[in-house]
Amino acid sequence: MIKKPLQAAFAAGSILALAACSTSPNAAGPAAKPSFDLTTGTPAPTGELDKLTWSLYAEPHSLDYAYAFDYADNQVLSNVCESLLRLNADMSVSPGLATKFENPVPTSWVYTIREGVKFHDGTPLTADDVVYSMNRHLDPAVGSFWYAAYANVKDIKKTGEHQVTVRTKVPDALFNETMSGAAGVVESAATLKKSASDYGNSTGGVNCTGPFEFENWQSGETIKLARFDSYWNKDLKAKAKELEFVIQTDPVARTNALKSGEVDGGWMLPTNAISELKASGAGQVLFGLNSSVSSLVVCNSKGPLGDPKVRKALLMAIDRNGLTQAAEAGYATLTNSLTAESVWGSADAATRDAAFKDLIDYPYDVEAAAKIIQEQGVAGQEITITTAPMGNGFAVVAQATAAAAESIGLKATINTVTPSAYTSLFSDPAAREGTDLFYTNWYLSTANPLEMFSILRTGDFSNYGNWSSPEFDNATNAGLQNTDPAKSMAKAVEAQKTANKELPWLPLYESPTNIWLNNKITGASPSVNYLYYPWAAEIGAK
Repeated sequence: MIKKPLQAAFAAGSILALAACSTSPNAAGPAAKPSFDLTTGTPAPTGELDKLTWSLYAEPHSLDYAYAFDYADNQVLSNVCESLLRLNADMSVSPGLATKFENPVPTSWVYTIREGVKFHDGTPLTADDVVYSMNRHLDPAVGSFWYAAYANVKDIKKTGEHQVTVRTKVPDALFNETMSGAAGVVESAATLKKSASDYGNSTGGVNCTGPFEFENWQSGETIKLARFDSYWNKDLKAKAKELEFVIQTDPVARTNALKSGEVDGGWMLPTNAISELKASGAGQVLFGLNSSVSSLVVCNSKGPLGDPKVRKALLMAIDRNGLTQAAEAGYATLTNSLTAESVWGSADAATRDAAFKDLIDYPYDVEAAAKIIQEQGVAGQEITITTAPMGNGFAVVAQATAAAAESIGLKATINTVTPSAYTSLFSDPAAREGTDLFYTNWYLSTANPLEMFSILRTGDFSNYGNWSSPEFDNATNAGLQNTDPAKSMAKAVEAQKTANKELPWLPLYESPTNIWLNNKITGASPSVNYLYYPWAAEIGAK
């Protein structure tokens, strides 16, 4: 753990530009933004691969679906394990391990389980496996990170040889959609019982139904998968015989490995290396649909940032236009919302417009922000920003935020921890002790903004700052419990406005999903659905 003095942070030239002491609200605009198009797919492969090698920016926390809560975890797991529903590239859902889903009454979801599916050990998928897998999210002893998806569940029962029924305490408009992500993954009940605490780690592995099966995990180095030849979906049979994930936490080494062909591809490229990758001629960088917003998570309600006016002041002290250039090389757009516009796609045009129209803007204005700090009586108080060496964006955001805080009269410390310790911030309250802020690129698993709002309700697992707003809770709960899509989205708009006003987290910018494919491979669809869809199965030789 390293606590970085602010003198070092201010030494970064880009940060001086981002949080200069200028008091003008009309800061100089960012450098010219790079142009790019969103791609929905790439040409189908013409042949198979003996081996597909993929760059992984960090080591997964776990391959246990109950704890798979981050990009590194899920981009591996999505090729090995499958959910009841399938999340498609456009964020729509379709049948997965369930061939049919019905909602006969507002408080009941009935799933017909697909027949003829085998786990990787050759045993058949049954309704009992589904019930056991889902009930783990309700077990306090498991402590599932996806409990919020099951918060309204009353019980889960086998109601036929190939049928599972989920009853909820109240109508839940979001539950079925979440069954297309980690919350809907099905594992062999026998494996879960046998592996116990080793399930999902480098020793126990996993035993699921996807197009690739787990082979081994060499901690800190590689995760190896093999094509599962008995996979049920012939249309998604893997084009590669082997899939090897290479863990590369150093962004420079990762970029060089992509350019040299040491690895074939990777998601979540270091954006400051995109121009270098493009110029190499060794492959192509593609951009696609995303569901995430990059934000600063406020996780200490007892410090100065427990005051919404102080949160407002800090956001106004950050030159977010400059930040998009310095942190993301211009591949980003400033936002005042904690939800990406893409997740409002199921709403009608008028509702989508209402969700973003007249949101409070927080323009870069150091003088006005400093005045708020004085008025609130918190000048000289300290905040700690925790970060990790996980790419240029993490460092730049931390340094810019610290410099912004100092520019308006707060004191700031940057606390640098290991990537593993940083991941723990999202799951362990003890890991967040002493931290006021940390950066996240928070993605949604569904095309529904209520997923974001649900995790910010009073007492929710992911409400890291213990923020509480009865107005927000009421709107969010009303939206979740209304099965009329139009009425549900109307309540989501109300929650959006409250979050925009109260700033439980500080929204920074949106950026597209990105991917690198070298000149030997094709078949990928650049979309955030890669976190839950078996994307690697579609990649083969050009």
